[in-house]
Amino acid sequence: MSTLSLAAGRPTLADRLISRSILTDVMLVAGGAALTGLLAQVTVPLWPVPITGQTLAVLLVGSTLGALRGVLSMVLYAVLGVVGVPWFSDASAGLHVVAGPTGGYIIGFILAAGLTGWLAQRSRDRKVLGAFVSFMAGTGVTFAIGLPWLAASLGLTFEQTLQSGLYPFLVGGVIKALLAAGIIPLAWKLTARK
Repeated sequence: MSTLSLAAGRPTLADRLISRSILTDVMLVAGGAALTGLLAQVTVPLWPVPITGQTLAVLLVGSTLGALRGVLSMVLYAVLGVVGVPWFSDASAGLHVVAGPTGGYIIGFILAAGLTGWLAQRSRDRKVLGAFVSFMAGTGVTFAIGLPWLAASLGLTFEQTLQSGLYPFLVGGVIKALLAAGIIPLAWKLTARK
């Protein structure tokens, strides 16, 4: 007998820990959004885009929940932030945040969680190197959406966009990917069934 669930495809880390059901899926999606909102408050202020813990949360949520639940979690994060939950960076909220310079990164989180979740469902997150490559790909997707949005929003040249929206975040992006690549494979090892 199968249980109805939003989790399609191969099991992820969340499925190892919790049985699949609609109720647990809803709780996991909400928890992923909340984790992202919480880590968004861990910030190093820069203009026009601050360095935050959001991207680390996106990588962890996507990998742990899988593609569909990861995407839904980031959509929930974005929608609730637009309607007033103050959990974007610096406890900001509202449509103006998503319509502003950082909005492309928030939209990019949705695709990044989907990609890292899809890769996790193909067991790419179980060893450190595979997890690191997966998380760097997710980080790359965030930049691929965020940078053009930033440039259009502020009327920046290509070089200005790279200087304000990419270069300051490269080292942090690699560190976050390494951190996530240490956490997720370790969690898989700790939850291995005997």
